[in-house]
Amino acid sequence: MTVPFDDFADLVRSRRTNLFVDPSRQVPNELVDQLCELATWAPNHKRTWPWRFAHLIGEARARLGDAFADDMVERDFGDEFKRTKTRTKYTRTPSILVVACAAHVKPTLHDENRDAVAAGIQNLLLGATARGIATFWSTPALNDSKRALEMCGFDPTDTIVAVIYLGWGTSNVATPDRPPVTVSHISA
Repeated sequence: MTVPFDDFADLVRSRRTNLFVDPSRQVPNELVDQLCELATWAPNHKRTWPWRFAHLIGEARARLGDAFADDMVERDFGDEFKRTKTRTKYTRTPSILVVACAAHVKPTLHDENRDAVAAGIQNLLLGATARGIATFWSTPALNDSKRALEMCGFDPTDTIVAVIYLGWGTSNVATPDRPPVTVSHISA
């Protein structure tokens, strides 16, 4: 199967980081499941299947913020402003998707797992764009927050790679300028 290159390129170029969403319109669990399934089609060396997903809605979003903020307090991380913001920021969209990466005892495979999860997140973001879902890939202040990992049902050795805000977009975001690409073509 092939997809016209121009159609794929248009999809890639139309993906935006966007928090302009309808706060009252929930993203269906089935759609979130489909997006997570797309993530698992990213390249994964040695087939370690490192992806971990937790979808939070309703009050669970605020509890996630509290989990991160409580660990920030316990570890004396960040200032009071950052901790207070962390407690409320995950309620900005109707859905929050926490994506984590499984640890591996071999350092090279540990790094490759993280790369596979990041590539999977891009698949997920493109799928969301194709379905009209606005996304915002955020990285938490503590990617090893024990409270957040536990709340999400992840292993304590997992690493949180992304907290993705999801919602039905209400407005477009301007296209940012991109620097020209430079490729070194080497033949000998």
